[in-house]
Amino acid sequence: MNPLAQHYSRFRVSERILLTGHSHQAWPDEAFEAQQRAWLDAAEYVDDKWARAEERASAVREGFARLLGDAAANIALGQNTHELVTRWLSALPLGDRPRIITTDAEFHSVRRQLDRLAEEPFIAIVRVPARPVDTLAERLTETIDDRTAGVIASSVLYETAETVPDLRAVAQSCASVGADLLIDAYHHLNVVPFDISAMGLASAFVTGGGYKYCQLGEGNAFLRVPPDRRMRPLLTGWFAEFAARGDRRTGDVSYGAGASAFAGATYDPTSHYRAGAVFRFHETQELTPGRLRAISQRQVARLKAGVEALGIGERTLRVEPMPDERRGGFLALRTPHAAGIAASLRARGVFVDARGDVLRFGPAPYLDDRQLDDGIAALAETVGNL
Repeated sequence: MNPLAQHYSRFRVSERILLTGHSHQAWPDEAFEAQQRAWLDAAEYVDDKWARAEERASAVREGFARLLGDAAANIALGQNTHELVTRWLSALPLGDRPRIITTDAEFHSVRRQLDRLAEEPFIAIVRVPARPVDTLAERLTETIDDRTAGVIASSVLYETAETVPDLRAVAQSCASVGADLLIDAYHHLNVVPFDISAMGLASAFVTGGGYKYCQLGEGNAFLRVPPDRRMRPLLTGWFAEFAARGDRRTGDVSYGAGASAFAGATYDPTSHYRAGAVFRFHETQELTPGRLRAISQRQVARLKAGVEALGIGERTLRVEPMPDERRGGFLALRTPHAAGIAASLRARGVFVDARGDVLRFGPAPYLDDRQLDDGIAALAETVGNL
């Protein structure tokens, strides 16, 4: 058994084959104790619990900042990325620059919202084909002009785990015309090292959360805001007044600079208790992004080799082609039977998922090689029964 698995006993990670690490990783046992502490603090301190809740929120901001190579002061927190992305959208000058550029491979929280905005006659949503990924940044850059208010693009595609190269060029192009860039790093963070300066994204907004590779569970999302960037989201919570200067009695709605302008309102702090404990656990276990990347690459390579050794015809199932160094935290398998295979494997106790015609196998650091091999053996039997 993987020695790390003992710390995830409540999720029974050694008893099941949980190959959904790209979607919902197990939480370490310490998170359970922290979640209990949130309830006990509420019972003990009642409305005075918020000082303790803010301590946990600060720890979460610091945790996300470490993963980004940034400062905690630049991190706004939210319950999910949609909440934060809609605030960001509401802050764009769409009256003067009614154009948003994105790709056709964004996750549903962005895709659906932009689909709805596209129904309005005064907003133009431009979707750039994400593939081939090698030239995506170049094609995004060619589309940006002085009518563009914002650009939204993922740094790792959620369907296939392919890392998008050269987003630096997109950031530079946005800066040259005064447009804002928002990077969705959800499938990047804590499985592929992310360094905002090294990637040339110091001027960019970045969003993501803890539901997947960070093991934080629900209710933990963030928006990285460039320092001293002053924006006034139309969708604004009263927490954004805490750092604001101005007189509300005169009708002037004031905002602080940077991330403080994107603060929300009253929320359930339980998620931050849990997340703070998980970030501490990762530090104690030395589960750094670099180490987690090495573990993930080895596991994904083992899964890939196992699938290729099965000799299944490409029309039935094939590994999504990409350079191995650009493959993110899971193995994407293209098959017309993706949903059926995923359901059959789930019935056998092998947890995978499907997105369209893509079957996703996502390992996690607490799994051992036997579990990976057993997952591939179950796939071989399932495909053989098609």
